[in-house]
Amino acid sequence: MERRQLPPDDGLIGQGSLPGAFRLGYPMVRGHWDEMVDANGWLRPQWENVIEALSTFPHEEMISRWERGQRLIRENGVTYNVYRDPRGLDRPWQLDPVPMILSAQEWRGIEDAMIQRAGLLDRILADLYGPRDLLSEGLLPPALVFGHPAYLRPLHNVAPPGERHLHLYAADLARAPDGQWWVMSDRCEAPSGAGYALENRIIVARTLPEVLRSQPVEPLTPFFHKLRETLYSLSPRHRESPRIVLLTPGPYNESFFEHAYLARFLGYTLVEAEDLTVRNDHVYLKTLDGLQLVDVILRRTDGAYCDPLELKNESTLGIAGLVQAVRRGNVAVANALGSGLLESGAMAPFLPHLARRLLGEDLKMPSVATWWCGGSRERQHVLTNLDHMVIKPAYPGESAIPQPVFGEHLSSIRSAELAKAIRLRPHAFLAQERLKLSTAPVWSNGELDPRPLMLRVFVAAHDGGFVVMPGGLTRVAAERSGNVVSMQFGGGSKDTWIHAEEKTPLFAPLRTIEAPVKLVRGANDLPSRVADNLYWFGRYVERSEDSTRLLRAALSRIGNAASYGAADELPVALGLLSRLYRLPEGTDPEEAAATIARMNFDPAHIYGLRSIVERVQRMAAMVRDRLSLDTWRAVNRLLDEVSRISLGHRLNTEDLVNLLNQVVLACEALSGLAMENMTRGLSWRFVDIGRRLERGMHVLDVLSNILQPVDAVGVAALDVLLEVSDSAMTYRSRYLSAPQFAPVLDLLLADESNPRSLAFQMVALGGHMDQVAAGRRAAFYGPEQRLSIWLCGAVRTAEIEVLARPDEDGGRRNLGTFLEVLKSKLWELSETVTREYFTHAVGRSAGGNAALREPMP
Repeated sequence: MERRQLPPDDGLIGQGSLPGAFRLGYPMVRGHWDEMVDANGWLRPQWENVIEALSTFPHEEMISRWERGQRLIRENGVTYNVYRDPRGLDRPWQLDPVPMILSAQEWRGIEDAMIQRAGLLDRILADLYGPRDLLSEGLLPPALVFGHPAYLRPLHNVAPPGERHLHLYAADLARAPDGQWWVMSDRCEAPSGAGYALENRIIVARTLPEVLRSQPVEPLTPFFHKLRETLYSLSPRHRESPRIVLLTPGPYNESFFEHAYLARFLGYTLVEAEDLTVRNDHVYLKTLDGLQLVDVILRRTDGAYCDPLELKNESTLGIAGLVQAVRRGNVAVANALGSGLLESGAMAPFLPHLARRLLGEDLKMPSVATWWCGGSRERQHVLTNLDHMVIKPAYPGESAIPQPVFGEHLSSIRSAELAKAIRLRPHAFLAQERLKLSTAPVWSNGELDPRPLMLRVFVAAHDGGFVVMPGGLTRVAAERSGNVVSMQFGGGSKDTWIHAEEKTPLFAPLRTIEAPVKLVRGANDLPSRVADNLYWFGRYVERSEDSTRLLRAALSRIGNAASYGAADELPVALGLLSRLYRLPEGTDPEEAAATIARMNFDPAHIYGLRSIVERVQRMAAMVRDRLSLDTWRAVNRLLDEVSRISLGHRLNTEDLVNLLNQVVLACEALSGLAMENMTRGLSWRFVDIGRRLERGMHVLDVLSNILQPVDAVGVAALDVLLEVSDSAMTYRSRYLSAPQFAPVLDLLLADESNPRSLAFQMVALGGHMDQVAAGRRAAFYGPEQRLSIWLCGAVRTAEIEVLARPDEDGGRRNLGTFLEVLKSKLWELSETVTREYFTHAVGRSAGGNAALREPMP
């Protein structure tokens, strides 16, 4: 292929013309290394085939493909939590379709440097938590180590399994204008981003499959194979199938998606601290089947928060007694507790000497020039050159300076204030040389635009050494002149391609080295917190459908959507909604229906449809490692259907009813996936228990509301009742006549063949209660079983004709009393299920653990 050149220009270095999707060219920024184009405007060799392939796409084709990619991101629920974002926590992951490409030769140098650095940092940790020779020899200042909040004194002289502290390490790299790579920061606590890198590859592979297949690109999955093998080897009991859990701070953490994604990909149980307990110096997983011994914890929680007993006592995100279990060697934690000590950038100036002392060699990739202000000479240098420095906190989470400050952007007053702060608390600050970051092309509005980038490289311990992920997470700034490359500040990401020596499969199944295991059917690792969330997921899904059907029944009887008989039926439909929406007496029925519709799509109205569907999505997010990808897509589709309904001043009821039809279909699709795709284990049972309880309560509510206007229980009321219960066709196929009260009551209350009836729900609940209670192996019925037996018996033995018979004054007091008793018992069953199975699934506030939720920079 003929090499392309972008000719130089006077403003930017060059503005060349590329065909197809990139017809507007590529501007090169003066004074920065560009990853795609060299200083003379030529495409670098590793980019030529990719740009040639991409340039063959017409502009409209590239737009269409990337819209498909963004849709995949939304459907797969790939999110990144941005704190204090007015658009909400769950922001869709930002991914650019054009990859970052490195040659095999250049990557070998990066790989060697990262393996050396990981080994060095691991040996530093071993010394600082062991003999402390580096301190006694004066190679590290004691104040830097002992003043670091991540130095965990209770872990001193506690040797981790295999004497390995770092099992997963990451480094943020940046390239200077001369092409030299520099280490900007080390990630040793709980490095994030590896799961996002894998998801980036999957999205790009589905969006640009022919481009990726045509290139010899190193696959990513072997890295995860080796990480999994390492974690298996850490088990202190060397069982055939060690129990490994992934400990997450919870759904409010910035990268919770990645936690759930990796847990599902690696086959581990995703847990929060409240799911674990320590008994007799062993860690156990609290499940509905009892306590289960945990062998290895892959943690994504900062070490200082992992044990409120011996570490931060205000932490609500730790497991009391974990340090003692680690000390006894009864559980392995990866990374080892206390490894966050090396995330301090203040360590960087000392690493060259430490490399020569511990490894007998020079660093293969240096850190960017760094000065820790805790030393007097270094502090004076920083104060003298403040205008040319980037000032950062010396320790992660340091409140003195929460974000990097660029000295060149400070006013004289602000610069003086910063200098004063440094003099008052010098140990809390460090300064780094301002590096002009290299740029890479980002596809924006049909053209390639250069953006500053940083590359996060991941390293895993394996077989006595370390292996490097052949790629990583490339992050780009939000704009061409961006100073900060951060997902929290609107930045994006790229898939990172490393040219392979020969073509290899892009993806490989996750292999393991463990011995064959015994065949089992079903899983017994369901924590009560997860069961609680699944239960409410089922309830909110059912509540969404019930609310949509009620609202549709009212709106289809006003305006241009109304049909014959709507005037008689509208008051009945509004009566069914009246328990949730209180309107002034005497309000015109059509005005009342329009007002209720607006309430339903107001996010601030807690009983509105929009709010209920958002709760469906929230519950699904909390248990996403338990839900299939199709189920998650169905949840997103339901939320999209409701979110796109916007009611203006004028209400077009016909269009709104059509939209509500789509919402009903989305609800039914979600329920159908749960029924057809979920294995009949405890997870499915608690989803279905929630659905059956919610549907049973809905049946009782609508029947009770129909009884209130005694003289209105005529054909109009019964038609509405059959419609909202989705039982009109069943009734008409049995009774070739207009609806009558007794047959309708029998169909909705006592007919076990009708999936919308109360009897159907009670039979299903009875079966669930027996199966769930079976794990307790008790000789007697539990309280939830006794209640379900009572409810099922009451409905089965009900004399429908007697209950349907009106009193002398036209009322139906016996039926009303019967329904109230059933409703009371059903609520009691709900409370009993909560008490028996969810009592230790109490929600915990993340508000007091802000430091734990530090965003990925």
